[in-house]
Amino acid sequence: MERITGRYFIETPFDVEKAAQVLAGEQSSGTFIAVPGETEELKARFAARVESITHLETVNSPAIPGASSKHNLYHRANIEVSWSIENFGYNLPTLISTLQGNLYELSQFTGLKLMDIELPEAYSNYFKGPRFGIAGCRQLTQVYGRPLIGTIIKPSIGMTPMQTAQLVQVLAEAGIDFIKDDELLSESANSSFKDRVDAVMKVINNHAEKTGKKVMYAFNISDEVDSMLRRYEYIINAGGTCAMISLNSVGLAGVKKIADQGQLAIHGHRNGWGMLNRHPLLGIEFPAYQKLWRLAGVDQIHVNGIQNKFWESDDSVVRSIEACLKPLANGTTILPVVSSGQWGGQAFETYRRTHTTDLLYMAGGGIMAHPDGPDGGVRALKQAWEGAVDGLMQDEVVLRYPEFANSVKKFGSQA
Repeated sequence: MERITGRYFIETPFDVEKAAQVLAGEQSSGTFIAVPGETEELKARFAARVESITHLETVNSPAIPGASSKHNLYHRANIEVSWSIENFGYNLPTLISTLQGNLYELSQFTGLKLMDIELPEAYSNYFKGPRFGIAGCRQLTQVYGRPLIGTIIKPSIGMTPMQTAQLVQVLAEAGIDFIKDDELLSESANSSFKDRVDAVMKVINNHAEKTGKKVMYAFNISDEVDSMLRRYEYIINAGGTCAMISLNSVGLAGVKKIADQGQLAIHGHRNGWGMLNRHPLLGIEFPAYQKLWRLAGVDQIHVNGIQNKFWESDDSVVRSIEACLKPLANGTTILPVVSSGQWGGQAFETYRRTHTTDLLYMAGGGIMAHPDGPDGGVRALKQAWEGAVDGLMQDEVVLRYPEFANSVKKFGSQA
């Protein structure tokens, strides 16, 4: 029977081998003491296995609270633990409970982080994964050879449907490819979901009829499942192409239910990511995280951005982008959404580090606060990416394009 392997970074005051065995037992057939019924036959079939242990270092203080060490020695290691898929079948919530359940509560660990997941071919082939992914999102927006350029409705909350539609009109005329609701807005006192969809899609559909370009708008449908399904259908009937879901708020089963409908691209917002990842020895790393959401069917997922306004390092962002672009066994990939304090100036380093244009490159203030208005902001982003792909330096693009030059004057000093 095929197995799924979890790769963990751990810290423990105990013998690493014994701590790893505790993890394997707790997350499969065992408990803290032998119990009747846990036969050798049962363990052979259902017990987790410690596949490998790589010792790293020993430190003198714990990363997080847990069992104390008499000698102030805490051992760090990379371990691999595997489970037969007989334990959970093709049940994603139970898989999560296995990979990330009570193991975080085990006192034997003063640090534990799920770094990656190795999925067997049959398992990843069972799930349809993203219905659109990179190729489908490009087809829906008719954008090829460069990143999709996107923005977020700001102010995040408080605008009426008509005010939102007016802003969408400006952005559509500026040549934007993608717009999304902020994660804080689903339905507010002065912006009902249906009224916002009606107002926005009227603008987008009219613009598409005139120009042939249909802007992708990600309406935030995050809510209880029945409500999300109704909102999903409403977007389809209005002619929309995308729905946004706050992944960590809705949960894996809810997101999969929506993605399984298969008619809209799913924009996955990872708000709350910091509580899952920010500590170096607690939570989950993005390579593992994105695989789970890819199995659920998400087409686009946030990865932060180079030189971003948050805490995440550029190295981490690059690893996240690479993880999205690495196909699973079923060949699916997912569109990385680069965001967080982005403007054209980061395009050069982003392309140098990743060598890809398979991105949704999101800028809020980098577009909306451009000295030449949103039109200049969109143009500047496209110019920056054109220059980056052509191997030009930022100063060379400044000399070539006035819109990008103005963005450097505006945003360069704030970088």
